[in-house]
Amino acid sequence: MTAPRILLIVGGGIAAYKACELVRTIRKEGGEVTCVVTDSGTKFVTPMSLAALSERPVYTTLWDLKNEAEMGHIQLSRQADLVVVCPATADLLAKMAAGIADDLATTLLLATDKPVLAVPAMNVRMWQHPATMRNVQTLRDFGIDVMEPDEGPMACGEYGPGRLPDPTAIWQHIARKLGHSSASLVDPLADQPDFDAGTHRSLHGRHVLVTAGPTWEPIDPVRYIANRSSGKQGFAIAAAAAQAGARVTLVAGPVHLETPIGVERIDVESAVQMAEAVQNALPADIAVMVAAVADWRIASYTGQKIKKRGSGPPALALAENPDILATVAAGPNRPALLVGFAAETQDVIRYAQEKRLRKGADWIIANDVSGDVMGGDANTVHIVRDNDVISLPEMPKEDVARILVERFADALG
Repeated sequence: MTAPRILLIVGGGIAAYKACELVRTIRKEGGEVTCVVTDSGTKFVTPMSLAALSERPVYTTLWDLKNEAEMGHIQLSRQADLVVVCPATADLLAKMAAGIADDLATTLLLATDKPVLAVPAMNVRMWQHPATMRNVQTLRDFGIDVMEPDEGPMACGEYGPGRLPDPTAIWQHIARKLGHSSASLVDPLADQPDFDAGTHRSLHGRHVLVTAGPTWEPIDPVRYIANRSSGKQGFAIAAAAAQAGARVTLVAGPVHLETPIGVERIDVESAVQMAEAVQNALPADIAVMVAAVADWRIASYTGQKIKKRGSGPPALALAENPDILATVAAGPNRPALLVGFAAETQDVIRYAQEKRLRKGADWIIANDVSGDVMGGDANTVHIVRDNDVISLPEMPKEDVARILVERFADALG
């Protein structure tokens, strides 16, 4: 497959600095990228930085005598497989919708015959203004793909939709749009089962502790309290961490999944057993608490099967299970990176932010489980950290795992 050729137009917003990470991601995934920076964009990111990352010339003006003698803006607009505007400011969106061509970037956009992807980033009120909404709808009617911005805190201090999506999510969108089999969609190590990896693996020499699956809280020898967790996301994270060179300990609740290659698996059934196994597995560099641990257990376990009687169902007294995530966070062997998961059915990000603070975790990976996520093969997650929220598009759980593991490695440096 030929390398995808991206023409990246960098607008003049505070999020322009993330264009550098997007260029780096495109190159790492095997793509080629040529950058055009608006005049206001140069106030936020230097052409030199983009040139160094892309290893190609960066274009900033329509009035380059050499290039324009050869109709350079027409060539640039036709040579790419996809034109990406990132960040697409309110001003750029308005000019695109009106067909204005008063600089190199807008001239390229009007002259191109290739598909265009706009990635908006602006203040929440600017994004929600009727004029911007009208412009976005006009562009979509033209056939331009406009990504939805992320929701989160703004540089200006406000909160809401308008944040630039994470560069990894943007690349995922680009790869799917072009039908490109990227490293983030296909495992480049799938045919390499040797896990005695060298130093090129991003988590080589690290110990990663993962919990996965449900817990079963026995009522009697026959019955138990449980949830719908399949363990697939936790097992995928354990597999991705092992492929990245880590020593992985996987504490698994009762699931029917094969142990990933290179992973040490400890099977448990109840929350109390899982808590004990986690403590025994510490210390670790990274702990990823994916398991859907039951909040309560039966206070008094009955050693014999409870018989059905005509007088009504038995009264079951409940006791609270140990809080594994909070205990690890407050313990002496707290990992350098502690990650929890939050399965929610409403107000997903808000509840995850509250949970992160309440539990003392570094990150919370939040997902909406009101559909078929539990037991399904795909997931849509939000990475909730101290000062931002990174939302990833829906993708297979294996791809979610690879992206998360890459970010774990980046966090540890």
